[in-house]
Amino acid sequence: MRVALFATCLGDRLFADACADAVRLLRRLGCDVAFPEAQTCCGQPAFNAGYVAEARRMARHTMRVFADADHVVLPSGSCAGMLHRYYPDFFEGAERVRAGQLAGRTWELSQFLVRVLGVVDLGGGLRGRRVAYHHGCHALRELGVHDEPVSLLRAGGAEVVPWEADQECCGFGGLFSTKFPPVSAGMADRKLESLPAVDVVTSADGGCLMQMAGRAGRRGFATPFRHLASLLLEATA
Repeated sequence: MRVALFATCLGDRLFADACADAVRLLRRLGCDVAFPEAQTCCGQPAFNAGYVAEARRMARHTMRVFADADHVVLPSGSCAGMLHRYYPDFFEGAERVRAGQLAGRTWELSQFLVRVLGVVDLGGGLRGRRVAYHHGCHALRELGVHDEPVSLLRAGGAEVVPWEADQECCGFGGLFSTKFPPVSAGMADRKLESLPAVDVVTSADGGCLMQMAGRAGRRGFATPFRHLASLLLEATA
C-alpha cells in the first residue's frame, strides 16, 4: 500500500520528530511511505483569514502533489479536516471531482490505522502508562474521529484516564488564539485545571499540543505533552 505523508506546516516546523515517528510507525505496519518534497501548506490559515483565492491556489498545488498516492495520511486532524471537508467546495466540474477523490483517500493518522489498516494490537510498549487524550475539534467534529486514538492507545497497553474536558476546545483555533488571546488562554487554563493525574497528555493535533503545553509551562504544570504518533510508535517497541 502506497502512503504519502502530508507533514503539515506545524509538523514540519515544530513537530518534526512526530512526523518522523509517523513514518516509522506506518512502515512498521507494512506501508510503503513516501514524502513528496513539493508539499506545502494545506491552505487552512489563508482560508480562515478570508483569503479564499490564495487557499484555492494551495489546494490546487496539494492536489497535484498527492495525485498519485493511494492514501494521504496526516499527523493532524485539523489539516486532514481541511482537505476532507473544504477542498471540494473550492472547485467546480472536473476539479471538484478530483478534490473529492483526494478527500476520499485522505486520513488523519489514527483514523487510517484503524479504518484502513484495521490495527487492533500495537504491542505493550505503553503498559503501565496513564494517558490523557485530548480530542482536537477538527478531528472530532469534522472527521468523526473519536474512538480510534483511544482504542490505539489501549491497544498499546496504556490506561486512558477519563478527563472531563477531553472534548473541550483547547483555545488554539489557529487565528483565534492570536485574535482573542485572553479567551484562548482561559480555555486552555480550564482544560489544564481539570486534568487528572497522568503520565502524559497526547493528541493528534500539534496545534492543540502547542497551545496546552505553552500554557502548562507558564503555569508550572510538569505533565509532559507528546504527539499521538510518537506514543503509538513507542507502543510497538
